[in-house]
Amino acid sequence: MGAAKVAITIEEGLLKRIDRLVDQKQFPNRSRAIQEAVRDKLDRTDRGRLARECAKLSKKSERRMADEGLGEDLEEWREF
Repeated sequence: MGAAKVAITIEEGLLKRIDRLVDQKQFPNRSRAIQEAVRDKLDRTDRGRLARECAKLSKKSERRMADEGLGEDLEEWREF
């Protein structure tokens, strides 16, 4: 995937922390440090959203639907 250049405003304290990580060779440059931080945050947000949606599922109704579907499919399965 291609990259796009963007301009951001960032607190000086955060920028100093990023610069320290770059100086310590944990990142090759500011851009990479910020890119990875944003990616990590977005990934955590996505996982949290998935967990919240999964928590809404009813185990009983999911099991009932699975059992109903399995019962129908068993009649169509070949004997081995």
